[in-house]
Amino acid sequence: MTSTASALIAFEGVSKRFRRGKRHTSLSAVIPAAVRRVVRGERARRDEFWALRDVSFSVDAGHALGIIGPNGSGKSTALKLITGILRADAGRVIVRAPRQGRGRIGALIELSAGFHYELSGRDNIYLQGALLGMRRAEVTKKFDEIVAFAELAEFIDSPVKHYSTGMVARLGFSIAAHLEPDILLIDEVLAVGDLAFQQRAFARIEELVRRGVPAVVVSHQLNQVMQLCDQAILLSHGTVVCAGTAAECVARYVSEGTPPSEEGDAPIHLSEIAGPFPSQVAPGDRVRLQVRGTVLRAADGARPTVGVRVRMLPREELLFVAHSAGCGAPLPDAGPFELEIELQMNVGPGSYRAQAAAWDLRDLREIARGPSTLIGVGANASASGTVFAAPRMRFLRA
Repeated sequence: MTSTASALIAFEGVSKRFRRGKRHTSLSAVIPAAVRRVVRGERARRDEFWALRDVSFSVDAGHALGIIGPNGSGKSTALKLITGILRADAGRVIVRAPRQGRGRIGALIELSAGFHYELSGRDNIYLQGALLGMRRAEVTKKFDEIVAFAELAEFIDSPVKHYSTGMVARLGFSIAAHLEPDILLIDEVLAVGDLAFQQRAFARIEELVRRGVPAVVVSHQLNQVMQLCDQAILLSHGTVVCAGTAAECVARYVSEGTPPSEEGDAPIHLSEIAGPFPSQVAPGDRVRLQVRGTVLRAADGARPTVGVRVRMLPREELLFVAHSAGCGAPLPDAGPFELEIELQMNVGPGSYRAQAAAWDLRDLREIARGPSTLIGVGANASASGTVFAAPRMRFLRA
């Protein structure tokens, strides 16, 4: 990652602490609560938790950092520290304006935040511009582009309180993405609106990054994180467990987010799934995986088989299951094994999770579950959608 000396965004050993429990809003409640904390200091310390602990990263101009991890791992807290909404309890948060910049942050965190619902869409565009420190002439110059992108021309003079949730989200995104941000922060907004708007929104973010705007992206849309970000960190319980390329961190997240089964009496232990080879393929290409494990003992009457289950990320939709017995490869009766699996990825661009598993052929009941790996399917000029149908076309008459 970029050194903090030149980075526009940097965390240096940042930690943030919160306290569990209810908030007190009156003086009569605050004073007794403070006394109780003094008397029961040890209890108060137990009520504290660290949302972030010793987190470090840096982002320079023209780069995008993805922050991924399970819910509650500290991702949104990191963004709020960058914006200044929160202050760190330890460490240093650095946010520098790029050369010739003003330090204007386009924060796509809560798209409806700052809207005045009694005002029209037009008035809210100028209001948001003023909150970002822009002159009216600057907002006017961008006004038509903002309205066109949000597809709200016929409603722009209506009060925002009459907008649907999707209309508010589109307007909020369009304002934040078009008012010349120097730094872009994105928190789970890549799924706003319908599919067509999502594609245009993603293309707009890519355009800003190509123009040199540094970006920090928090999202569970792992395929989009890999496509947009050139670096990433994986958070777990507020600490960094992996830092590197987006593909490396997503692969680690996918593997650790699906722990092996903990059934003590499982007759098969699945220790590893290696691959894919190659690591990134085009729609319709083939990949190879290797599943390693051990047949521990013969199960009473069971007919075990091992294989792989493939799901589409991020929604975890099951695509298909394949096992060794169905492919004419019987499992050894006992001892270690290494199974090579070759798959043809007749799917659209995206990220897919392949997980090792074992079943009993008598009823296809799962008897063991192993680790996962990530299969990346890149863009193809002739492919879009969930499946890849290997199209062939020719004109019969032209």
